[in-house]
Amino acid sequence: MTDEQIASNIAGIRKVFDRLLVFGDGPTDAVMVNNADWLDNIRWIDMLRDVGRHFSVNCMLSFDSVRTRLEKQENLSFLEFNYMILQAFDFLELSRCAGCRLQMGGADQWGNIINGIQLVRRTEGQEVFGMTAPLLTTSSGVKMGKTAAGAVWLNEDRLSPYDYWQFWRNTEDADVARFLKLFTDLPMDEIERLGRAKGVELNAVKERLAHEATCLAHGMDAAREAAATAKQTFEHGEAAQGLPTLQLVDEERSAGVSLVDLLVRTGLSSSKSEARRAIASRGVRLDGSVVEDLDLVVLVQPSPVRLSFGRKRHAVVR
Repeated sequence: MTDEQIASNIAGIRKVFDRLLVFGDGPTDAVMVNNADWLDNIRWIDMLRDVGRHFSVNCMLSFDSVRTRLEKQENLSFLEFNYMILQAFDFLELSRCAGCRLQMGGADQWGNIINGIQLVRRTEGQEVFGMTAPLLTTSSGVKMGKTAAGAVWLNEDRLSPYDYWQFWRNTEDADVARFLKLFTDLPMDEIERLGRAKGVELNAVKERLAHEATCLAHGMDAAREAAATAKQTFEHGEAAQGLPTLQLVDEERSAGVSLVDLLVRTGLSSSKSEARRAIASRGVRLDGSVVEDLDLVVLVQPSPVRLSFGRKRHAVVR
């Protein structure tokens, strides 16, 4: 995106907010609502009569989210096709009960948001607004979001500071400079300097990216501990204290637990079938040694063991 395009986008956003300030009732406290409060009570015939008549199937088929699926001959369920109607209805209800005037979302939500704007205009005669932002993707085109595999959660109970640090440390080479601009507060001149790194020097820049991003989300101490844990794990092969940890009860430590179960319980694998596939493809290590036995039972006494799932994910079982 050129500087002129960025300036134009900023000007457009300012116009939207200027209009909201003019026509709004002033600042209000943020409120979180559950759309089940109105969606659970929808009567199908009423929805078809009151809402469905405002939607053109021809228009719905023209939106990228639908058209690209059809062009690729990918399955599009009736539920998915109706999602844009439900999202539009959400906007209508929020405008009615909470005075909501603006809906924001990723660029992939453009069609759904436009449908909501049109529904509010047709049923209420009111002017509301929509604003979208480009999706965050890696250089290989993978979307960074909660619906993608390996989602990068900000809260510690969903993703440990260590795993958060590791995500940024393992950034693809082509994304490093862009992610420094998007996800750190470093000065632009310093980012330009760091972005010129090549070869082995780029590893140090990735660690800088991981440090700065983790500091913003979890604080300086967590970032330093994550870096120390990574160094201890990869350079010394030890079961570092900062890794995600599973604590077994006494009976489990003495009787042992299957490796497949441990991979799932530590969060390294999302399912037992995934764990088995990883073991079969030599992608799982126990204390640094590759495991090939699908039925292996792990004894965790007297000392803890370190599990590795691929090259980047590790956990400790105590």
